[in-house]
Amino acid sequence: MRGLDPDALHAFVLVAELRSFTRAAQVLNSSQAAVSLKLRRLEERLGQRLLERTPRSVRLSGAGAAFLDLARQVVEAHRRAAEAFVAKPSRLGLGLSHHIVGAELPGLLARLGGGTVLELRVSGTRDLLDRYDAGELDAVVVLRHDESRRGGEVLLREAFAWMAAPGFSLPPGPLPLVTQPEPCHLRAMAVGRLAAAGLPWREAFVGTGVATVGAAAAAGLGVVALARRVAPAGAVEAGARLGLPPLPARDLVLHSRIAGEGSGMLRRLVEAIRATGRPC
Repeated sequence: MRGLDPDALHAFVLVAELRSFTRAAQVLNSSQAAVSLKLRRLEERLGQRLLERTPRSVRLSGAGAAFLDLARQVVEAHRRAAEAFVAKPSRLGLGLSHHIVGAELPGLLARLGGGTVLELRVSGTRDLLDRYDAGELDAVVVLRHDESRRGGEVLLREAFAWMAAPGFSLPPGPLPLVTQPEPCHLRAMAVGRLAAAGLPWREAFVGTGVATVGAAAAAGLGVVALARRVAPAGAVEAGARLGLPPLPARDLVLHSRIAGEGSGMLRRLVEAIRATGRPC
């Protein structure tokens, strides 16, 4: 048997993990058709059907389930071989916007692997960009709130929504808003949308950090504007039910000065972020 294509194996592992050709293509920065072609050629080379496809679902066949761990090992070995002679920084200073960090953070970190000491800072966009410009951080993943900062690699479009406790109902008077203190881009986005819609609001809770305001919304203290990816388990989307204006999406952007596969850890993080992103 001829050798197996590592790119096809990588595509197979992603489709198997994400249960979606579309999501796998997004992670790979490829097209769904290209991913399907890689998988079809891999199956032809192995003489086995690895995936069962229907219009609504993708699942592993018996042969695919048996092959998945082996494919993961080959993909990881290929990655290590590709990075063998590339100089890696002993430390990677990375900044992540706190607006995109939620319960999936342990899973993101687990995908990074070892070999480099990670110094992670979770903060607001303005703080992270200032530290990146000052050379304190090697790379940052931030939300693009306006056109004042161009460049960078757009990873995905981050979707935002109004979140509240499942049984939350509007009390009389202004909308009780859960938010972070000024200056906060997301606070400005939420307040601006409410003002444009002519909806009065009041501060019901002010807290620092997405986890804090998410918990306050889940506790029923008010409504909060959050990225869908970081919404707490105890909160649900309530914008349509409460008659609130839709919130715009924002580009999630990577700024990096890491060259070559010293960005190996960084690229694995990018793959993980793209895999957890939700379409707008």
